[in-house]
Amino acid sequence: MQFQLSVPIFITHFTLVTITTKGMNHERFFQYLEYEKRFSPHTLTAYRTDLGQFSEFIKFTYDLDAAAGIRHPHIRSWIVDLLGKGNTTRSINRKLSCLKTYFKFLRKQGEIESNPMAKVTAPKTGKRLPVFVNEKNMELLFEKVDFGEGYRGLRNRLVMEVLYCTGLRRSELIGLKVKDVDFSTNQLKVLGKGNKERLVPMARHLVLLLGYYIKVRNAEWGSETEPYLFLTDKGKKLYPGFVYLLVKKYLSVVTTLEQRSPHVLRHTFATHLSNNGADLNAIKELLGHSSLAATQVYMHNSIEKLKKVYQQAHPKAKTPFVK
Repeated sequence: MQFQLSVPIFITHFTLVTITTKGMNHERFFQYLEYEKRFSPHTLTAYRTDLGQFSEFIKFTYDLDAAAGIRHPHIRSWIVDLLGKGNTTRSINRKLSCLKTYFKFLRKQGEIESNPMAKVTAPKTGKRLPVFVNEKNMELLFEKVDFGEGYRGLRNRLVMEVLYCTGLRRSELIGLKVKDVDFSTNQLKVLGKGNKERLVPMARHLVLLLGYYIKVRNAEWGSETEPYLFLTDKGKKLYPGFVYLLVKKYLSVVTTLEQRSPHVLRHTFATHLSNNGADLNAIKELLGHSSLAATQVYMHNSIEKLKKVYQQAHPKAKTPFVK
């Protein structure tokens, strides 16, 4: 069955154009991602942009409007075009990941006979080390910084504490409900990517603080109004921009890092665990990673720390080279 779909695309001179694509099944693809694969809204938005950009390029460069006509040289030329426009290899690889999922979906649906991505090699990317706040600055944050009084101040502190002490993603923090706090086992039930649930342990001080916070929260807003654990100043569910600005505000007090986002606290959580000897598989489970490869980046900082210890402590490391 062939579908005709109008896809709005922004091109480089900021003129809104509409291209017609037959048989590309964009909406069915996004329904599949949302309801079967359980992709996050953020990922869906990114994939819509990526697929729209690719469709626009294929239409205007090759006059192709059917997925069945797309071959690997077309995709390779798009990669060259993206590189020429200054896109980073990391950004391009994300776009290629979208295409890989898209053509795999079409192959599964019988819309195409072969997957053109099978002969496409993604450009290599350099390893990007995670940005994190050092331990002394995190201690300074919770010991010296004034978070304010009442519900608002307590909530602000708890948002920072939970992100740092559990390594949750921003979306996971926002989705936490009061019932997800298990005081009997000192655990949080977290709904992660792909609707996968995991249990995250909490330090005793965080459990006690959350217990006190919930009492203040219920006194302020009532226990039945909203099921979510953290609420805005108006008693509503948190939203991404709110959490980002809150984290940036407090990290700015203790660090000069250029990046001061919620994800930096996730990196900080994992890096501090790794630096203090935590097993990599344990860190993987705590972060909710599906693959160990995503967690291995945190080993770099531990290795650098070991190198310094070696240089300072081993007698031969201190001996200058003599011919």
